[in-house]
Amino acid sequence: MAKRLTAPALISRKVANGAKPIVMVTAADYPSGCMIGETDADMILVGDSLAMVVLGYSDTLSVTVDDMAHHTAAVARAKPKQLIVGDLPWMSYHVSVEDTVRNAAKLIRAGAGAIKLEGGTKRVPMIAAMVDAQIPVMGHIGLTPQSVHAMGGFRIQGKSAEAAHFLVDEAKALQSAGCFAIVLEGVPREVGDLVTAALDIPTVGIGAGPGCDGQVLVLHDLLGMQNDFVPKFVRQYANVKADGIAGISAYVADVRSGSFPDDSESFHIADDQVEALGLYGG
Repeated sequence: MAKRLTAPALISRKVANGAKPIVMVTAADYPSGCMIGETDADMILVGDSLAMVVLGYSDTLSVTVDDMAHHTAAVARAKPKQLIVGDLPWMSYHVSVEDTVRNAAKLIRAGAGAIKLEGGTKRVPMIAAMVDAQIPVMGHIGLTPQSVHAMGGFRIQGKSAEAAHFLVDEAKALQSAGCFAIVLEGVPREVGDLVTAALDIPTVGIGAGPGCDGQVLVLHDLLGMQNDFVPKFVRQYANVKADGIAGISAYVADVRSGSFPDDSESFHIADDQVEALGLYGG
């Protein structure tokens, strides 16, 4: 088994310095952990987006630390070579530093090698405390889905020069607090470029343009597992939903026509035992 990637190995992965772009994909269960583990991706994010794409909620606010630990442990059982990053959910790091460290420890014990949390300078004390507790931390600024109500919806951030410079300041504060990388979500590509150039640690973009030091997408989006709504920043590399519907429909048709299962897909007993049973006119 390949040695798992670590946060210290990623902290210097700046494209401007000649490094290859970082690739992160979300996962929420054992099969997806196994699948990503067979690729050359660098990180697996057990993101709170599982609230929407796995559990069917309308936003990310309903999942708990226990939910996230449950899914992190499932991904970790796949033993992927990628760094597993566990996402701290809403209200798990907003009340106190002590709560934050305790909740982060639950995700580390579940199998994460690092944690991620949303927010800027307000989260600096929490980040510093986790780093002091030897927990690698990834920041997340820009469009922060846990702030959906405060932002008035899922809105692009940093659309003015003032707002862009504010994001640079926020990113620098997270870097100073000890983050090994920062997710930039939902910002204009020019702002992604600006923040990335201002930092010594890598940025991982999602809807932040090609100038970041890496990219992250939700597995269900990139594989077309749920394509009722496809964000502008998503490129679909498969159509698993359509293929799955076609496969299930073919199975239904075969069962109803009597063609499944056939003789080769059935178990048998010896001929003399068939005679003893008196089946088939024997």
